[in-house]
Formats: sequence, C-alpha cells, structure tokens
Amino acid sequence: MTTATIPAFVRRLAAVETGPGCANFFDHTVPANALRRRNLETYLQAMLDRAPKVLLVGEAPGFRGMKITGIPFTSRTILERGGDGFGLFGPGKGSVLPPDPDGVAAEPTATVMWEVLAELDFLPLLWSACPWHTHLPGLPLSNRTPTASETALGSPFWQALAEDFSIETVVAVGNVAHRSLQRGGFDAPKIRHPSHGGRAGFKRGLQELLDAGMPR
Repeated sequence: MTTATIPAFVRRLAAVETGPGCANFFDHTVPANALRRRNLETYLQAMLDRAPKVLLVGEAPGFRGMKITGIPFTSRTILERGGDGFGLFGPGKGSVLPPDPDGVAAEPTATVMWEVLAELDFLPLLWSACPWHTHLPGLPLSNRTPTASETALGSPFWQALAEDFSIETVVAVGNVAHRSLQRGGFDAPKIRHPSHGGRAGFKRGLQELLDAGMPR
C-alpha cells in the first residue's frame, strides 16, 4: 500500500452495501462519515510509515468505538487525548472526532488493547473480520456477532491490508476472526479477545507469540 492507494482502499470500503443490521459507517449517506473516512486514511498512513509486520484481526467494530472514530480499536477518548503509547492519536495527530450519540459510554476494549500493546512495546496493524458495525435489528446502539456472510464480505479488506502492508504474520483475535481467517485460507494463530475480562489472556497470547519469534 502506498500513500496514493490508501484513499482508494477507503473508497472501496465505503462503497460496500452491507444490508440490514450491518451499518457501513464509511458510506456517503451520513455527512459525519467523511470524518471517519479521513480518520481511517490518517491511521493507515501513520501505520504505513511504521511498516508493521503483524496484522491483528478482531471481530467487528463496536458502537462505542470504531463506529464513532473510524479507526479500529479506538474510542473518542483515545482520539481526543492520545494515550495509545505510540503517539498515533491525540491533539495534533490529524484525527477529528465526529459527533456521536449522547450517552454513549467509552469503549473499554480499545483502552485495554492499547494498554497491552504499549506494555509489550508492540505495534501491529489492527483490523476486523467484519469492518462494519453489526447490531441487533432496530437497535443501532447495540453490538452483534457478525455472521459468516458478513465476515466473508469483509475478507477482501483484511486480505488487501495483509498484502499491501507486506504483513508477515496475521493473528486472529477471538473465535470469529479465527474462523474468518481459516475460510480465507490463512492458518493463523488465535489469541484471546481482550473484551469481557480477556485482558490477561490477550496479553499472554501475544507475549507467547512474540517469544516464539513473531516479528515486532
């Protein structure tokens, strides 16, 4: 991937028709989505400059996190204040916080993700098996496990990132991502998802892979 091809990747992502119960928060139906597209481009450019060798693939964006910010495993707090440990986010880093629904709490998984990565001094590229927000019918402020067809719709995007960033190791974060990677022909290692009390297992899984020789 190059600086010139990042906008094309985001345009392809925004153009996907996701169907009911799966919100494409990059499309052109909502004006604030332009900020999310810009934020994602800013993140991918920053990561391109860092040349990561590992891609972590999670499940799907949550309504408290990437659905608001446009950036995988981030929250509005991280975007506004930084604290990711690598200088990617915060004032002056280029990301702009879109308006979000009143009363939406912060995304705890994002905080745990960046805390652990900082503790390990390890900066992979982050993405999701389904890069759009899957929610319960009629309840946009909810999260739902993506279906096999929804992760299949998302597969070309993590595959493109793996190829374009010259990724050496793809890691599945949780069962949903692992099944999606397997369907995509990747024999990828699986680690615990950091949500729902999974912090210790997530960190232990990453540490074991790094100790076994996974590139940083």
